[in-house]
Amino acid sequence: VQLQASGGGLVQAGGSLRLSCAASGRTFRSGAMGWFRQAPGKEREFVAGIRKSGGSTSYADAVKGRFTISGDNAKNTLYLQMNSLKPEDTAVYYCAADVYFSGSYSLEYEYDYWGQGTQVTVSS
Repeated sequence: VQLQASGGGLVQAGGSLRLSCAASGRTFRSGAMGWFRQAPGKEREFVAGIRKSGGSTSYADAVKGRFTISGDNAKNTLYLQMNSLKPEDTAVYYCAADVYFSGSYSLEYEYDYWGQGTQVTVSS
């Protein structure tokens, strides 16, 4: 599976961005997809996850109510709609695929494939 993230950029605080993650190669109908982020000098952290089958979601507390994860299985594309952005949301955002969902969205080691990352910068 190859994952290609896009949609990052520079936005003012309070603004919005939508990230996309296009998947190609091996397809899988079950499992989960997720978004993680890594800010400068910090460890990578979980942002949001979604089951491919059924569409259940999970969010980090820091983004609940502001970010929405969704997926289009027909297009093999994952999205992250980010609203009310804050400077602390500045990070490189990575999409990831967990082929055999174990029940946890937030554990990095559960994910089998990773995209290259897209930079999101929020100015104050």
